[in-house]
Amino acid sequence: MSQVIIAQASPNAPAFTQQFINLADHRLGSKVVAVSDDFFASADRMLNHLPAEFYPDKYDDNGKWMDGWESRRRRDAGHDWSIVKLGVKGCVKGIQIDTSFFTGNFAPAVSLEVCNSEQSLPDANTQWQALLPASALAGDSSQFFEVTTDQTITHIRVNIFPDGGIARLRVFGLPKADLNKGEKIDLVALVNGGRVVGFNDAHYGTPSNLLAPGKGVNMGDGWETRRRREPGNDWCIIALGQTGSVEEIEIATTHFKGNFPDKVSIQAANISDPNDLSLISQSMFWQELLTPQALSADHDHYFKQVNDLGSITHIRVNIFPDGGISRVRLWGKA
Repeated sequence: MSQVIIAQASPNAPAFTQQFINLADHRLGSKVVAVSDDFFASADRMLNHLPAEFYPDKYDDNGKWMDGWESRRRRDAGHDWSIVKLGVKGCVKGIQIDTSFFTGNFAPAVSLEVCNSEQSLPDANTQWQALLPASALAGDSSQFFEVTTDQTITHIRVNIFPDGGIARLRVFGLPKADLNKGEKIDLVALVNGGRVVGFNDAHYGTPSNLLAPGKGVNMGDGWETRRRREPGNDWCIIALGQTGSVEEIEIATTHFKGNFPDKVSIQAANISDPNDLSLISQSMFWQELLTPQALSADHDHYFKQVNDLGSITHIRVNIFPDGGISRVRLWGKA
Protein backbone atom coordinates (compact mmCIF):
# COMPACT_ATOMS: atom_id res chain seq x y z
CA MET A 1 0.00 0.00 0.00
CA SER A 2 1.30 3.44 -0.92
CA GLN A 3 -0.33 5.22 2.00
CA VAL A 4 -1.81 4.48 5.42
CA ILE A 5 -3.72 6.90 7.64
CA ILE A 6 -3.93 6.16 11.38
CA ALA A 7 -6.76 7.37 13.59
CA GLN A 8 -5.71 9.94 16.16
CA ALA A 9 -6.35 9.60 19.89
CA SER A 10 -9.43 11.47 21.05
CA PRO A 11 -8.49 14.68 22.90
CA ASN A 12 -11.78 14.65 24.85
CA ALA A 13 -11.45 11.16 26.31
CA PRO A 14 -13.10 11.06 29.77
CA ALA A 15 -11.37 9.96 32.95
CA PHE A 16 -12.73 6.40 32.86
CA THR A 17 -10.54 5.60 29.86
CA GLN A 18 -7.51 6.05 32.13
CA GLN A 19 -8.99 4.74 35.38
CA PHE A 20 -10.11 1.36 34.02
CA ILE A 21 -8.96 -1.21 31.49
CA ASN A 22 -10.56 -2.17 28.18
CA LEU A 23 -12.30 -5.48 28.92
CA ALA A 24 -13.01 -5.95 25.18
CA ASP A 25 -9.30 -5.88 24.26
CA HIS A 26 -8.53 -8.83 21.96
CA ARG A 27 -5.23 -9.33 23.79
CA LEU A 28 -7.21 -10.43 26.85
CA GLY A 29 -8.94 -13.11 24.78
CA SER A 30 -12.07 -11.13 23.90
CA LYS A 31 -13.68 -12.32 20.68
CA VAL A 32 -16.85 -12.11 18.61
CA VAL A 33 -18.78 -15.37 19.03
CA ALA A 34 -21.79 -14.51 16.82
CA VAL A 35 -22.70 -11.85 14.28
CA SER A 36 -25.71 -11.22 12.06
CA ASP A 37 -23.61 -9.95 9.15
CA ASP A 38 -20.04 -8.80 8.56
CA PHE A 39 -19.95 -8.91 4.79
CA PHE A 40 -17.63 -5.94 4.30
CA ALA A 41 -15.43 -6.15 7.40
CA SER A 42 -14.98 -8.81 10.07
CA ALA A 43 -16.54 -7.96 13.43
CA ASP A 44 -13.41 -9.14 15.26
CA ARG A 45 -11.52 -6.13 13.90
CA MET A 46 -13.40 -3.76 16.21
CA LEU A 47 -11.69 -5.41 19.23
CA ASN A 48 -8.18 -4.45 18.08
CA HIS A 49 -6.43 -2.40 20.78
CA LEU A 50 -4.56 -0.32 18.20
CA PRO A 51 -6.04 2.80 16.56
CA ALA A 52 -7.96 2.15 13.36
CA GLU A 53 -6.08 2.44 10.08
CA PHE A 54 -7.24 3.47 6.62
CA TYR A 55 -5.66 2.34 3.35
CA PRO A 56 -7.07 4.47 0.50
CA ASP A 57 -6.20 1.91 -2.18
CA LYS A 58 -6.98 -1.34 -0.32
CA TYR A 59 -9.88 -3.48 -1.55
CA ASP A 60 -10.84 -7.14 -1.17
CA ASP A 61 -13.32 -9.40 -2.98
CA ASN A 62 -16.31 -7.79 -1.25
CA GLY A 63 -15.31 -4.16 -1.75
CA LYS A 64 -13.45 -1.48 0.21
CA TRP A 65 -11.34 -2.92 3.05
CA MET A 66 -12.26 -1.26 6.35
CA ASP A 67 -10.57 -1.55 9.72
CA GLY A 68 -13.56 -2.39 11.88
CA TRP A 69 -16.91 -4.19 11.66
CA GLU A 70 -19.10 -3.39 8.67
CA SER A 71 -22.29 -5.13 7.57
CA ARG A 72 -23.86 -4.95 4.14
CA ARG A 73 -26.71 -2.55 3.29
CA ARG A 74 -29.95 -3.99 4.66
CA ARG A 75 -32.91 -4.24 2.29
CA ASP A 76 -35.37 -5.54 4.89
CA ALA A 77 -36.64 -4.72 8.36
CA GLY A 78 -34.51 -5.32 11.41
CA HIS A 79 -30.97 -4.44 12.42
CA ASP A 80 -27.52 -5.99 12.63
CA TRP A 81 -25.86 -7.20 15.80
CA SER A 82 -22.79 -8.97 17.15
CA ILE A 83 -22.06 -10.75 20.43
CA VAL A 84 -18.68 -10.22 22.11
CA LYS A 85 -17.39 -12.65 24.73
CA LEU A 86 -15.06 -10.77 27.06
CA GLY A 87 -11.68 -12.33 27.71
CA VAL A 88 -12.12 -11.58 31.41
CA LYS A 89 -15.42 -10.91 33.13
CA GLY A 90 -15.91 -7.64 34.93
CA CYS A 91 -18.15 -4.68 35.73
CA VAL A 92 -18.42 -1.88 33.17
CA LYS A 93 -17.83 1.82 33.88
CA GLY A 94 -17.70 3.34 30.41
CA ILE A 95 -17.98 2.68 26.68
CA GLN A 96 -16.16 4.05 23.64
CA ILE A 97 -17.63 3.64 20.17
CA ASP A 98 -15.22 4.76 17.45
CA THR A 99 -16.29 5.22 13.83
CA SER A 100 -12.92 6.40 12.48
CA PHE A 101 -12.87 6.45 8.63
CA PHE A 102 -16.52 5.34 8.42
CA THR A 103 -18.11 8.37 6.77
CA GLY A 104 -20.97 7.42 4.42
CA ASN A 105 -21.18 3.94 5.88
CA PHE A 106 -21.17 4.35 9.68
CA ALA A 107 -23.94 2.91 11.86
CA PRO A 108 -26.37 5.75 12.65
CA ALA A 109 -27.18 4.38 16.11
CA VAL A 110 -26.05 1.74 18.58
CA SER A 111 -27.34 0.05 21.73
CA LEU A 112 -25.64 -2.40 24.07
CA GLU A 113 -26.95 -5.30 26.14
CA VAL A 114 -25.02 -7.46 28.61
CA CYS A 115 -25.28 -10.80 30.34
CA ASN A 116 -23.39 -13.16 32.63
CA SER A 117 -23.20 -16.59 31.07
CA GLU A 118 -21.05 -19.67 31.61
CA GLN A 119 -21.50 -20.57 27.94
CA SER A 120 -19.22 -19.34 25.18
CA LEU A 121 -22.31 -18.41 23.15
CA PRO A 122 -25.34 -17.51 25.27
CA ASP A 123 -28.45 -19.50 24.32
CA ALA A 124 -32.00 -18.41 23.61
CA ASN A 125 -32.90 -18.51 27.31
CA THR A 126 -30.23 -15.99 28.31
CA GLN A 127 -31.51 -12.91 30.10
CA TRP A 128 -29.93 -9.83 28.52
CA GLN A 129 -29.88 -6.54 30.42
CA ALA A 130 -29.79 -3.10 28.80
CA LEU A 131 -26.48 -1.29 29.33
CA LEU A 132 -26.71 1.53 26.79
CA PRO A 133 -30.04 2.59 25.22
CA ALA A 134 -30.19 3.34 21.50
CA SER A 135 -27.80 6.25 21.01
CA ALA A 136 -26.98 8.28 17.91
CA LEU A 137 -23.52 7.97 16.36
CA ALA A 138 -21.58 10.31 14.08
CA GLY A 139 -19.25 9.39 11.27
CA ASP A 140 -15.45 9.37 11.58
CA SER A 141 -15.52 10.23 15.27
CA SER A 142 -15.12 8.77 18.75
CA GLN A 143 -18.00 8.89 21.22
CA PHE A 144 -17.95 8.04 24.92
CA PHE A 145 -20.75 6.86 27.17
CA GLU A 146 -20.46 6.66 30.96
CA VAL A 147 -22.49 3.82 32.45
CA THR A 148 -23.19 2.88 36.04
CA THR A 149 -23.62 -0.78 36.88
CA ASP A 150 -22.11 -3.14 39.43
CA GLN A 151 -23.28 -6.20 37.50
CA THR A 152 -20.50 -8.65 36.59
CA ILE A 153 -20.76 -9.44 32.89
CA THR A 154 -19.21 -11.90 30.47
CA HIS A 155 -20.82 -10.94 27.14
CA ILE A 156 -21.93 -7.79 25.32
CA ARG A 157 -24.42 -7.67 22.47
CA VAL A 158 -23.77 -4.75 20.11
CA ASN A 159 -26.85 -3.67 18.16
CA ILE A 160 -26.43 -1.27 15.25
CA PHE A 161 -29.43 0.40 13.62
CA PRO A 162 -30.02 -0.57 10.93
CA ASP A 163 -26.62 -1.49 9.47
CA GLY A 164 -23.20 -0.03 8.69
CA GLY A 165 -19.87 0.02 10.45
CA ILE A 166 -17.97 0.87 13.60
CA ALA A 167 -14.20 0.86 13.82
CA ARG A 168 -13.57 0.12 17.49
CA LEU A 169 -15.52 -1.01 20.54
CA ARG A 170 -13.87 -0.40 23.91
CA VAL A 171 -15.51 -1.50 27.14
CA PHE A 172 -13.80 0.11 30.14
CA GLY A 173 -14.24 -1.51 33.51
CA LEU A 174 -12.87 -3.51 36.41
CA PRO A 175 -11.98 -7.16 35.78
CA LYS A 176 -13.29 -9.75 38.24
CA ALA A 177 -10.54 -12.36 38.23
CA ASP A 178 -11.17 -15.75 39.82
CA LEU A 179 -8.15 -16.11 42.08
CA ASN A 180 -7.20 -19.03 44.29
CA LYS A 181 -5.98 -18.10 47.74
CA GLY A 182 -2.20 -18.32 47.93
CA GLU A 183 -1.84 -18.62 44.15
CA LYS A 184 1.20 -16.92 42.60
CA ILE A 185 0.02 -14.47 39.95
CA ASP A 186 1.19 -11.45 37.97
CA LEU A 187 -0.07 -8.66 40.22
CA VAL A 188 0.11 -5.98 37.49
CA ALA A 189 -1.35 -7.95 34.56
CA LEU A 190 -4.21 -6.35 32.66
CA VAL A 191 -6.29 -9.49 33.20
CA ASN A 192 -5.86 -9.05 36.95
CA GLY A 193 -6.78 -5.35 36.88
CA GLY A 194 -3.37 -3.68 36.60
CA ARG A 195 -3.36 -0.20 35.04
CA VAL A 196 -0.95 2.63 34.30
CA VAL A 197 -1.81 5.80 36.21
CA GLY A 198 1.03 8.11 35.17
CA PHE A 199 4.18 8.49 33.07
CA ASN A 200 6.54 11.24 31.97
CA ASP A 201 6.98 10.29 28.31
CA ALA A 202 5.50 7.84 25.81
CA HIS A 203 6.76 9.18 22.50
CA TYR A 204 6.97 5.84 20.70
CA GLY A 205 4.86 3.39 22.73
CA THR A 206 2.04 3.18 25.27
CA PRO A 207 2.95 2.21 28.86
CA SER A 208 -0.20 0.05 29.19
CA ASN A 209 1.43 -2.36 26.71
CA LEU A 210 3.75 -3.35 29.56
CA LEU A 211 0.85 -5.15 31.26
CA ALA A 212 -0.52 -6.99 28.21
CA PRO A 213 -0.55 -10.80 27.95
CA GLY A 214 2.13 -12.68 25.99
CA LYS A 215 5.37 -11.43 24.52
CA GLY A 216 5.66 -8.17 22.62
CA VAL A 217 5.01 -8.72 18.91
CA ASN A 218 7.25 -5.85 17.77
CA MET A 219 8.91 -2.67 19.03
CA GLY A 220 5.59 -0.82 18.91
CA ASP A 221 4.08 -3.31 21.36
CA GLY A 222 5.83 -1.87 24.41
CA TRP A 223 6.73 1.38 26.11
CA GLU A 224 9.45 3.50 24.50
CA THR A 225 10.45 7.06 25.32
CA ARG A 226 12.23 9.62 23.16
CA ARG A 227 16.01 10.05 23.37
CA ARG A 228 16.66 12.00 26.55
CA ARG A 229 18.91 15.03 26.04
CA GLU A 230 18.76 16.36 29.60
CA PRO A 231 19.59 15.01 33.08
CA GLY A 232 17.22 12.61 34.79
CA ASN A 233 15.41 9.44 33.79
CA ASP A 234 12.05 8.29 32.44
CA TRP A 235 9.36 6.57 34.52
CA CYS A 236 5.82 5.26 34.69
CA ILE A 237 3.52 4.50 37.64
CA ILE A 238 1.41 1.35 37.72
CA ALA A 239 -1.47 0.49 40.06
CA LEU A 240 -1.52 -3.21 40.91
CA GLY A 241 -4.71 -5.01 40.02
CA GLN A 242 -4.40 -7.02 43.22
CA THR A 243 -2.75 -5.78 46.40
CA GLY A 244 -0.01 -8.24 47.27
CA SER A 245 3.57 -9.05 48.17
CA VAL A 246 6.16 -9.46 45.41
CA GLU A 247 8.44 -12.49 45.11
CA GLU A 248 9.92 -12.09 41.63
CA ILE A 249 10.09 -9.42 38.92
CA GLU A 250 10.34 -9.92 35.17
CA ILE A 251 11.45 -7.17 32.78
CA ALA A 252 11.44 -7.93 29.05
CA THR A 253 13.22 -5.87 26.38
CA THR A 254 11.84 -8.00 23.52
CA HIS A 255 12.61 -6.37 20.12
CA PHE A 256 14.46 -3.48 21.78
CA LYS A 257 18.05 -3.85 20.57
CA GLY A 258 19.72 -0.49 19.97
CA ASN A 259 17.30 1.38 22.20
CA PHE A 260 16.85 -0.60 25.44
CA PRO A 261 17.45 1.23 28.75
CA ASP A 262 20.84 0.96 30.40
CA LYS A 263 19.27 0.17 33.78
CA VAL A 264 15.91 -0.26 35.48
CA SER A 265 14.74 0.14 39.09
CA ILE A 266 11.34 -0.17 40.76
CA GLN A 267 9.96 1.75 43.72
CA ALA A 268 6.77 0.70 45.53
CA ALA A 269 4.26 1.73 48.18
CA ASN A 270 0.99 0.74 49.82
CA ILE A 271 -1.46 3.58 49.25
CA SER A 272 -4.69 3.25 51.23
CA ASP A 273 -6.55 6.09 49.49
CA PRO A 274 -4.92 6.65 46.12
CA ASN A 275 -5.33 9.91 44.24
CA ASP A 276 -3.84 9.50 40.78
CA LEU A 277 -2.92 13.19 40.56
CA SER A 278 -0.86 13.17 43.76
CA LEU A 279 0.85 9.84 43.12
CA ILE A 280 3.44 11.38 40.80
CA SER A 281 5.02 13.60 43.44
CA GLN A 282 4.64 10.92 46.12
CA SER A 283 6.31 8.24 44.02
CA MET A 284 9.68 9.98 44.00
CA PHE A 285 10.03 9.08 47.69
CA TRP A 286 8.76 5.50 47.64
CA GLN A 287 11.03 2.72 48.87
CA GLU A 288 13.00 0.62 46.41
CA LEU A 289 11.49 -2.73 45.60
CA LEU A 290 14.19 -3.45 43.01
CA THR A 291 17.55 -1.68 43.14
CA PRO A 292 19.00 -0.45 39.80
CA GLN A 293 19.72 -3.42 37.55
CA ALA A 294 21.54 -3.56 34.20
CA LEU A 295 19.49 -4.54 31.15
CA SER A 296 20.47 -6.10 27.84
CA ALA A 297 19.01 -6.14 24.35
CA ASP A 298 16.02 -8.27 23.33
CA HIS A 299 16.05 -10.33 26.52
CA ASP A 300 13.82 -11.56 29.37
CA HIS A 301 15.32 -10.51 32.71
CA TYR A 302 14.32 -12.25 35.94
CA PHE A 303 15.04 -10.71 39.33
CA LYS A 304 14.43 -12.80 42.45
CA GLN A 305 16.39 -10.56 44.81
CA VAL A 306 13.68 -8.04 45.65
CA ASN A 307 13.32 -6.04 48.85
CA ASP A 308 10.57 -7.24 51.17
CA LEU A 309 8.19 -4.29 51.46
CA GLY A 310 5.15 -6.35 52.47
CA SER A 311 1.85 -5.74 50.66
CA ILE A 312 1.97 -3.00 48.02
CA THR A 313 -0.59 -1.31 45.80
CA HIS A 314 1.54 0.76 43.37
CA ILE A 315 4.93 0.68 41.69
CA ARG A 316 7.06 3.23 39.87
CA VAL A 317 9.18 1.77 37.06
CA ASN A 318 12.31 3.87 36.44
CA ILE A 319 14.37 3.42 33.26
CA PHE A 320 17.82 5.00 32.99
CA PRO A 321 18.13 7.22 31.16
CA ASP A 322 15.52 6.43 28.47
CA GLY A 323 14.61 3.72 25.93
CA GLY A 324 12.10 0.93 25.59
CA ILE A 325 10.86 -2.16 27.42
CA SER A 326 8.09 -4.47 26.30
CA ARG A 327 6.70 -6.16 29.42
CA VAL A 328 6.74 -5.88 33.23
CA ARG A 329 5.62 -8.82 35.37
CA LEU A 330 5.31 -8.66 39.16
CA TRP A 331 4.97 -12.23 40.41
CA GLY A 332 3.56 -12.59 43.90
CA LYS A 333 0.55 -13.48 46.03
CA ALA A 334 -2.55 -11.35 46.38
